[in-house]
Amino acid sequence: MDTSAQRPVHFTGHRHLSQRLVLSTLTGKPIRISKIRSSSVENPGLAPHEISFCRLLDAITNGSEFVFSETGTQLLYRPGLIKGSSAGYGANAGGEIRHELPATIERGVSWFLLPLCILAPFSVANVNVRFMGPGVITSATEKGDVSVDTMRTAVLPMYEHFGIMNKLEIRTAQRSNAGPDGRGGAGEVHLLFGHQVRLPKTIHLLNPGRIKNIRGVAYATGVAGANNARMIEAARGVLNPFVADTRIFSENTNAGFVPAPEKSNPRAKKKLGIGFGLSLVAETSTGMRYSADAVSPVNGGVPPEDIGKQAAYQLLEVVEQGGCATSVAAPSLITLMALGSEDVGRLQLARQVLGSEDIIQLARDFKEFGLSGWGLRDAGDEADADAIILSIKGVGVGNVGRKVA
Repeated sequence: MDTSAQRPVHFTGHRHLSQRLVLSTLTGKPIRISKIRSSSVENPGLAPHEISFCRLLDAITNGSEFVFSETGTQLLYRPGLIKGSSAGYGANAGGEIRHELPATIERGVSWFLLPLCILAPFSVANVNVRFMGPGVITSATEKGDVSVDTMRTAVLPMYEHFGIMNKLEIRTAQRSNAGPDGRGGAGEVHLLFGHQVRLPKTIHLLNPGRIKNIRGVAYATGVAGANNARMIEAARGVLNPFVADTRIFSENTNAGFVPAPEKSNPRAKKKLGIGFGLSLVAETSTGMRYSADAVSPVNGGVPPEDIGKQAAYQLLEVVEQGGCATSVAAPSLITLMALGSEDVGRLQLARQVLGSEDIIQLARDFKEFGLSGWGLRDAGDEADADAIILSIKGVGVGNVGRKVA
């Protein structure tokens, strides 16, 4: 499809930028975003993580065009074809894209993984991306990003409902928490997404089921491993009375090094990304997953016991909300439903999730890109009195680069 003759869809502001770039790429409609932090005196225009995402999008697509204004407060994007990690299209000879994040990044690597995993099923070739550099933060962040562990254990398994289940893997080669002022981390994460489809299957997720087990990962980076034991003990003290099958694994690793040249030693390095955190996932009898994340503050001062309890109570709150998708996974599921086969899919969501700002904005963006509207009705189940059934008719966009089997 020739997007050069199409009139761009216009948006303002920096919020939901990655979401709009993803929808533009999947629908083939160009977009223009203006007034990106135009009122900021110190840091107008695109932030480092947004610029880095544009670079990543350019690497996995062929024929995309980005046009930035001099101040970075305006962006014009004309999407190309999602090629994935094909050699010669941004990938090396081994079919791997090495994407380096600068030290000024303030968002966790999951901020990049969530939109990338939405694009990956519609790629012509496999998506094989390695995130590396001084800006990779694998833990949860104070800006609301989830950890890599939550992405791997709570979000990626939900793709199975769409028939996307093979060769999906997220490997954490080097863990990292956020560095000073919440910037940088020196981690390393490898995403392997090898299952491309013509069209995602139509889903009908209406039964959240009952919690059957809780799993988790306690991680300590560059600090004593005893912090993990203290977080686990505190979390189990809250969760064990509710679910006996609770297992939390412990992982203690060294912090990564980044260059820190000095006059006396130009090759000097320093540790970055020190801290600890806890990721918890509750799985139900029907395969639904609820998640929670807690992480030590950048400035410290919070004992591991408080982090363990914080994650446990947060998980109980998410479980109490109900529904078949959390606020973290819901945007991905809804987007895949809208792009699937031309049939009506249904998803049960908690009122708090459906009424969140991100989901409401997603519905507005769907309208701008010509995707189907949403049908809403009460679940009508006393056990889930606060649940809403969301219905969406797929538009059959699918993977234009993949032949029909």
